Amino acid sequence: MERNVIEFRAMKNASAKNRVIALSADPPRASGFIVTIYGDIAEPRSGTLSMATLIDCCAAHGISSSLVRTAVSRLVANGRLVGEKKGRRSFYRLTDEGREEFASAARVFYAPPPEASGWLIALGASAGSVMDAAPAWVRLGPDAAIAPDRSDLVRPAGSLLSSEAVAGEADLPAFAASHWPLDEVADRYRSFIEAFQPIADGLHAGHAPSGPDALALRLRLVHRYRYPALADPRLPRAALPRDWPGHVARRIFIGCYLALAAAADRHIGETCEDAVGLLAEETAETRLRIDRLRREAIR
Repeated sequence: MERNVIEFRAMKNASAKNRVIALSADPPRASGFIVTIYGDIAEPRSGTLSMATLIDCCAAHGISSSLVRTAVSRLVANGRLVGEKKGRRSFYRLTDEGREEFASAARVFYAPPPEASGWLIALGASAGSVMDAAPAWVRLGPDAAIAPDRSDLVRPAGSLLSSEAVAGEADLPAFAASHWPLDEVADRYRSFIEAFQPIADGLHAGHAPSGPDALALRLRLVHRYRYPALADPRLPRAALPRDWPGHVARRIFIGCYLALAAAADRHIGETCEDAVGLLAEETAETRLRIDRLRREAIR
């Protein structure tokens, strides 16, 4: 596939000599990117998108219509989407299970809980029951599992201890590195930073994208941030390396999302459709996302 370039210029005095801020990358995988589209566009609105909307959104990223149709079929087979026909047009909506999954991911992006300060330790049968619940839980042995103590974390029904470090905090990063895939998550955060720091700088300097480019950039922003953010166990700060890139990536994500939101949402309201018609530019949920990000940005 050809590499694609998403670019935008300053709105004022646009000319060939204006600085162009571009995001150049290989096309994302169709299935994963359609998941991103549903999470960013559909989940806070009606939950439904037309096939034409999906094809148009993916085309800006170098994904062909045939790949979109194949990916949608897989998502239907996996129980995330369900389709309906209106005449010759096809529409796909999130299943209840899909909406629950997307809403859970959205909380990580737009409303993360306060940082963990302590630890949870599950004992006995409880240790096994939490292992598939979240990437934050890891085994300490056959009868024990540990995770950061966060308000959003699944807690087992059985024996559970709450603890905090009383000595040896300097040893926590080494312990964390041996139990969680922090190197892999950090590499993904750094890749995100490398791709989007120039975009963040351009937006901060006043380079405003058009509606189509704003939506394309925001979708790619969420898509690239999604992978490290959902894999991040979000450990207590004392257990992370000093150069942990997650904090920088978070600031870039918030800054870019807020800068792109108005133009992107306006373009959604002008072009994206569900089975009833054009989607709402704003909803209570989209406004809540923006409000939460703004409050986090000023903390």
